Amino acid sequence: MRAIFGSDNRVIKKLRLFWGKKGYLFVIPSIAWVFLFTIFPLLYSLRISFYATWYGKLTKFIGLKNYGRLIGDYRFWSAIRVTLIFVTITVLATIALGMILALIFNRKMQGVRFFRGLFCMPLFTAPVALGYLGVMIFYEEAGPINTLVEALGLAKIPWLSQSGWAMVAVCLVDIWQWTPFVFLVLLAGLQSLPEEIYEAALLDSSSSWDVFRYVTFPLIAPVLGTVTILRIVEAFKVFDIPFSLTNGGPGIATRTLTYYAYIQGLRNLDLGYGAAMSYVLLAMMLVVSIIFFSRYSKMYE
Repeated sequence: MRAIFGSDNRVIKKLRLFWGKKGYLFVIPSIAWVFLFTIFPLLYSLRISFYATWYGKLTKFIGLKNYGRLIGDYRFWSAIRVTLIFVTITVLATIALGMILALIFNRKMQGVRFFRGLFCMPLFTAPVALGYLGVMIFYEEAGPINTLVEALGLAKIPWLSQSGWAMVAVCLVDIWQWTPFVFLVLLAGLQSLPEEIYEAALLDSSSSWDVFRYVTFPLIAPVLGTVTILRIVEAFKVFDIPFSLTNGGPGIATRTLTYYAYIQGLRNLDLGYGAAMSYVLLAMMLVVSIIFFSRYSKMYE
């Protein structure tokens, strides 16, 4: 060690001196990454949204005309409706199921580690892969679900050919993927709660529901709020599952706003219109997030 650093740690002193004077050099790669892949695309896409495009090339400045086109586009309004329905169903379902699973596994039981790992497998699978897996699961003629339904003497379910059932199928795949995320976060929150509080609560009440309502839920509320807003943002951005499972169909029944922006911007090469649509989605997410945080923060005032 003396041969490396010297008897008076001269190398360490030089490193400290260098860090004090030029330490900013170490954060330049991170700043460059954020600028190149976040700030620059955000600002450039905002610029594109004010231009007319022809096969991916900017032609002329048209101001807010791309945003005005959205008002008369029934496909755009249909995409907003589909997105809001999808967000509402999937967020509520994943939060409820994740909480139930966290409460079940927040106790000592045999095989708990195995089941935790089993339930978390969909979380680490690519959404596109889950969508293609859903194509096989929801296959109407010989899929496993309809085979079981037919064996029970019931009529086959038109999972991918009827608009309502197609929406159910897309929501089920997303719930399957993201429930483990909610489960893991809430389980970590439950395991961080002190046991003394539960012991005191059980002395006053023998009802599990009262303990959950007046003890567990208030203590877990900050974690629940965090995971809820994360799920809302993620659900608004959904693209992979409708793309791979239903291709936005039948018709436009499962075409979300991100999927429609992809079609206009990258398939039809109308980049200005697609960028305008993306900024409307960004505005929706900001409004929902602000409302959520304002309502949620009042609980702790």
